[in-house]
Amino acid sequence: MTVLLGGWIFAALLLVVAGWRGIVERRFPDADDAMRLLEVRDWLAGQGWFDVAQHRLNGGDFPMHWSRLVDLPLAAAIVVLRPWCGPPLAEHIALVVVPLLTLLVALSLIAAIARRLGGEALVLPALLMAALSIPLTFQLSPLRIDHHGWQIVLALAVTRGLIATPTMRSGSICGLALALLLTISLEGLPIAAAIGAVAGLGWVLQPGRGAMLRAMLVTLTSGAVALHVATRGPDFWLPACDAVAPAWLATLAVATAGVVAASTIERFGAAARSMALAGAGAAGGATLVLLAPTCLAGPFGTLPPLVYRIWYLSVLEGRPLWEQQSVWAVATLALPLAGLLGAAIGWRHATPEMRDRWAMIATLLLAATATAVFVSRAGATANALAAPAAAAWLRRVLVRARRIERPMPRVVATVATLTLAAPGTLAAGLLQSVSNERAAPEPPALYRTCRSAGDMRALAALPTGTVFAPIDVTPALLVDTPHRAVAGGYHRGARAIARVITGFMASPDAARGVIVASRADYVAVCPGMQELDAYRQRAPNGLWARLARGERIAWLLPLPIRGPALAWQVIRPLPEGRSAP
Repeated sequence: MTVLLGGWIFAALLLVVAGWRGIVERRFPDADDAMRLLEVRDWLAGQGWFDVAQHRLNGGDFPMHWSRLVDLPLAAAIVVLRPWCGPPLAEHIALVVVPLLTLLVALSLIAAIARRLGGEALVLPALLMAALSIPLTFQLSPLRIDHHGWQIVLALAVTRGLIATPTMRSGSICGLALALLLTISLEGLPIAAAIGAVAGLGWVLQPGRGAMLRAMLVTLTSGAVALHVATRGPDFWLPACDAVAPAWLATLAVATAGVVAASTIERFGAAARSMALAGAGAAGGATLVLLAPTCLAGPFGTLPPLVYRIWYLSVLEGRPLWEQQSVWAVATLALPLAGLLGAAIGWRHATPEMRDRWAMIATLLLAATATAVFVSRAGATANALAAPAAAAWLRRVLVRARRIERPMPRVVATVATLTLAAPGTLAAGLLQSVSNERAAPEPPALYRTCRSAGDMRALAALPTGTVFAPIDVTPALLVDTPHRAVAGGYHRGARAIARVITGFMASPDAARGVIVASRADYVAVCPGMQELDAYRQRAPNGLWARLARGERIAWLLPLPIRGPALAWQVIRPLPEGRSAP
């Protein structure tokens, strides 16, 4: 416990010191963090538990697919703190405390996994490697309040249960954690599928693991149904590809029934168990194809071409690692690769009864790493799963360094070995020192540039109205001002996203019709944001490109506001003979 608390305090201090300025100024790491705070505020202000829509976006017609489960710890912290320090400070403290407590839970699970794999000797190096993993700690840092941190925690919880003694109890724990993981976000489906595959393979090789596998799947299915009732209520039967829905629940139920039925042939050999497992998986897949064939294209398969090309392809966290900056790709993959090496070392030197655990960790880590290659945001989970395995490699190198007899070489070798506790940072730093990657083009110098979307809070001084703003700054605008807006970066509001993109890239005459149709009172931007640079580069004669050059648009009246954000009032009515589309 002392080692765990020490590791957590060390990591928390690093994160607080590194992000102090952003914490004080409440600059969210991502637009989704601002939107999560807005979700919690709306709920505490009286919006229904089952209603997660954003009623200040697109005239109130802006459905969301998010789960209320992630709102619970934030709301609880705010409610507890409000009587002591008032609503604004209570909110601010919760934004810092909740992610750091989530970090503590994650580190405790990493320590538990390391202890299961190699005893106390692996705990300290595992905690050190986790605390120094930037892809992991970014998702658990102050103000990072979106669902990613909880996904990491739940993936670790399932992994801890997977390598425990295979009983119905450990299977039920795994199933409940998986149900929570998928309910929070269907982004967890790849790692959940990998965990199910590892558990299934374990049963094929060792029939004694059958009770655990069945308990896991039964608990997963029943837990997912119960959580769906608890979080969706009257919308239980609504179809969806981007969240748990009836088709997904039916898929789980059919696959679970197949595995339970397979228990009747459990004693017939590995080949029979393999065929039964494949049959259960095929039946589940066929159920999804029959009930929701459109879901095979993924949640973004039906986006309009304009939205897909301009917005979706620019959301880098959902893109593969080869589309990221090479420094970030290296930082993401270094620890998982070290983990695979550590798993091989651990398996080689383990006792026969411990090799099964190392084999499961290695297989799961390989799947998580492959997922991260194709979807960048999965890198945090891969890093979390890698830390306990990579600790075996780090400890082995450290032991060799400390066996050096001469004091000075021993000290130098030990210090050099400790730098390997952050392989991602080390590899990224080395690459950065020799990299010739060019920085993004500088924005026009005509206006001051925003440091973050939080600079949009200056618009709070304007009379309340609807703001036609870039997609990425809209969540911060809604959090910091009483205004309404048109669109945020959420795929269920694809038509509203298309309206914003079109408005900023169209010619001023065409843009006026789009903006007036949205009933906007203001147009506002935060110069220097990547989204605006993309509009300017793709449409050099579009509305934003011309405003960025300092041109005056007859139907936009510049408004004086403090800070680098810019705002214009939309002048109405339209000229005679013209109408909004």
